[in-house]
Amino acid sequence: METTEDRAAALERAFGPLEDPGNPLGQDALLAADAAGDVLAEAEKVLDAHGFNAEFVPVELGGRLSRMDTLGRVLRPVFRRDASVGFGHGLNCFFAAAPVWIAGDAGQRAEVAGHLLDGRRVAVVRHEMAHGNDFVRDEFTARPAGGGFLLDGRKAVIANASRADGLVVFARTSEDPGGRSHSVLLLDRRTLPPGRLTDLARRSTNGMRSAEFGGLRAVDCPVPGGALVGGLGDGYEVSLRSSLVIRGLIPSIVLAGADTALRTVARFAVRRRADGRSSLDVQHVRDVLTGAFLDLLLSDCLALVATRGLHLLPRQTSAYAAAAAYLAPRIVTESMDEMSAVLGEETFASDGAYAMFGKQLRDLPVTSLGHAGSAGRQISLLPQLPFFARNAWFSDAEAPAALFRLHEDLPPLDLGRPALLGDGDPLAATLVATDGLLGTEDLPGDTPGCREALRHLIRALVAELDELRGVFAGIEPGDRAALVDPRSFALADRYALVLAAAACLGVWREQRSGAADGPDGTAAGVFLADPAWPTAALYRLCRRLGLSLPDRPVACERRVLAEVLARLHGRRSYDLYGTALA
Repeated sequence: METTEDRAAALERAFGPLEDPGNPLGQDALLAADAAGDVLAEAEKVLDAHGFNAEFVPVELGGRLSRMDTLGRVLRPVFRRDASVGFGHGLNCFFAAAPVWIAGDAGQRAEVAGHLLDGRRVAVVRHEMAHGNDFVRDEFTARPAGGGFLLDGRKAVIANASRADGLVVFARTSEDPGGRSHSVLLLDRRTLPPGRLTDLARRSTNGMRSAEFGGLRAVDCPVPGGALVGGLGDGYEVSLRSSLVIRGLIPSIVLAGADTALRTVARFAVRRRADGRSSLDVQHVRDVLTGAFLDLLLSDCLALVATRGLHLLPRQTSAYAAAAAYLAPRIVTESMDEMSAVLGEETFASDGAYAMFGKQLRDLPVTSLGHAGSAGRQISLLPQLPFFARNAWFSDAEAPAALFRLHEDLPPLDLGRPALLGDGDPLAATLVATDGLLGTEDLPGDTPGCREALRHLIRALVAELDELRGVFAGIEPGDRAALVDPRSFALADRYALVLAAAACLGVWREQRSGAADGPDGTAAGVFLADPAWPTAALYRLCRRLGLSLPDRPVACERRVLAEVLARLHGRRSYDLYGTALA
């Protein structure tokens, strides 16, 4: 049976070496397509040959989707190269299909599965609960007519608008205020009367230039009653449930692009000048490379707990999904800014050895679904924190070990199970438990001096969690004014950083313990079992938080930088898995 590793490796081989100028799927071809705003047809042919859309279809419907963490891994070979191809060809189809997997009936699920498994696309037409600007202000309405609906309205920005046969439309079905005003409709564009649903002009974007963002206009378009997904007025809840599932994938696609960016900058930093020196001789450059890699490891730890949590902790994972989708793009964006200073004028190159960095820099804001997405993720996180403060922090049992194991099997995926609001916070409990378990003595295989610094950092983070408990416990249930106060948003940001630390510690502990999927002699396994990387990562997090710091863990950072260079020369990915690259 083909494994996730097999499928990801097959995609990697099919795309070939990114830096090879003779590769028709390499960076020169991708940059040319990006500059022209065209899809690289050869890249889409590779995905079609591998049945890429099957990755987004549950196994019970004939696809390959059985685990959310492995879906994130299969996406990475594509997003390391071109977010336009990864998003436009496949991932947007999953965003569109998720509402149907969650709330659709058997016939609707089979219909969407048929589209995807036959190589067709499905697009989602979302509503906007708060209109930030005219770019996203328009929407569709559906009014009852003849046992079905008549669809009217327009939406200017829809990914794959003209390329999709299936459409999942969030339409206003009631003028009443509140959360029951919208419903979800599933349309097959091929069956609609001619002229009732028409394409609008394509919109240009600064990032993901090759992806199509077009629009649609509906005028008295008849929709059968059987197109209703779930119940009338269920649109808002279905949207929230879909977002909960999707959010865990955001760190994977963000870190995949940043993986290429880091590799680009590392190649620049190690090149020797005529005098025999390199940028790597500068301490600041070494710090930037080290910090960028740590941020990718942090992001991958968040990706792991958010996706595996859907299987293992469905009643608690909503906070982790929101924190992962919010924090990973933010810290990666900061790293990209730091790396651009190392590249200097090469940041703006349109061709040549380092031009892929500029493309990844442009794509990142679109890939991470932008600023509005980040605010929405914080908003979904905030109402849970007063409950955690009063009922969970320092009293919950820690998260199960399986949450942090990279390869271990998981219970079956049920996308309808995850709760919108968590009833506990076992990940935060993992941080508290680690404080009680960690000694200061170096063990065989440790980078010297890490454990004492790591214990200091963990205790600073536990104290931070205790401070957050005091603040959020004072917010009364239903106090909406306190939850929208800017100070609450800042505190939610601090909580997300604490969760990132807990996720790192959980991953390190399981690798260190020699669990079934722990260090297996691979270079990545040996590195992850060393306390150097969690020590350096937590130092970086505590510095962001302004917490008490021990002496800088210089030896730990040197170990991390050595891994950056080893993976550069050994052509391995900059994530938890350290997989081989073409």
